Amino acid sequence: MLVIFDCDGVLIDSEIVAARLEAEAITELGLPTTAEEICRRFAGTTTREVWATLERELGRPLPQGFFEAHLAHVRDVFSRELEPIPGARAAVEAVAAAGASHCVASSTQLPALVANLGTTGLIDLFDGHVFSASQVKRPKPAPDVFLFAASQMGSDPADCLVIEDSVAGVTAAQRAGLPVVGFLGGSHITEGHGERLKAAGAEALFRNWTDLTAMLVARGFARAA
Repeated sequence: MLVIFDCDGVLIDSEIVAARLEAEAITELGLPTTAEEICRRFAGTTTREVWATLERELGRPLPQGFFEAHLAHVRDVFSRELEPIPGARAAVEAVAAAGASHCVASSTQLPALVANLGTTGLIDLFDGHVFSASQVKRPKPAPDVFLFAASQMGSDPADCLVIEDSVAGVTAAQRAGLPVVGFLGGSHITEGHGERLKAAGAEALFRNWTDLTAMLVARGFARAA
C-alpha cells in the first residue's frame, strides 16, 4: 500500500503565501486581483502556467526578467514564512506506523520542492521519496507525476491513495487510476472548494489530519486499533 501526498496545501501551507505574492505582483502590473482569487483559479498548477495565463489577461508581455525576479522573491519569502500544515508531521508518521509506504508527488520544481520540505522540517519523513512534475513530461492535471511516483515506489496504482487539495491534483489522480481523497485543511481553501474536489473525483473529503487514520483503515491501509 502506498500513500502519495501532494505537498503545497497538503503538507506545507504555501499556497496562500504564493497566491499573495502573485496577486501583489500582477496588481502592480495593472491587473488587480486578490490572493483568494488566485487560489480559487490556480491552486495545484505550476507557477509558469499561472503567469502564462495572467500575461494573456494583462494583454502585454511581462517585463524582461520579471518571471525570474518574481521566483527569486518567492524563494526569499518562502525561506522566512513557510510553515507546515498543522498535524502534517504526525499524519505522515501515522502512515509509516501503519506500515504503509509513502511519498510526495508535487507540481513544484524538484529543487524548490526539496528546499521547501527542508524549510518546514518535513524532508526527513520521506527518505528521498520526493517526486516532481519537473521529472515527467506533463504537469497536473495530467497523470504523469502520480504514475511516475507509483512506478518509482514499486506500487500498482490500485494499491495507492492520493491526498490532494486541488482540482488539478484530483483530476491527475483520477486520470492515473489512483484513488484520491481531498484535503481541506490549508489556509488557501475557499468557499465551495470541497464541492469542486468532489466533482473532480475525490472519493471523500477531510479537514483535520486526525481523520486520516480512519480513512486508511476504511481503505485497508491500516488495521483498526
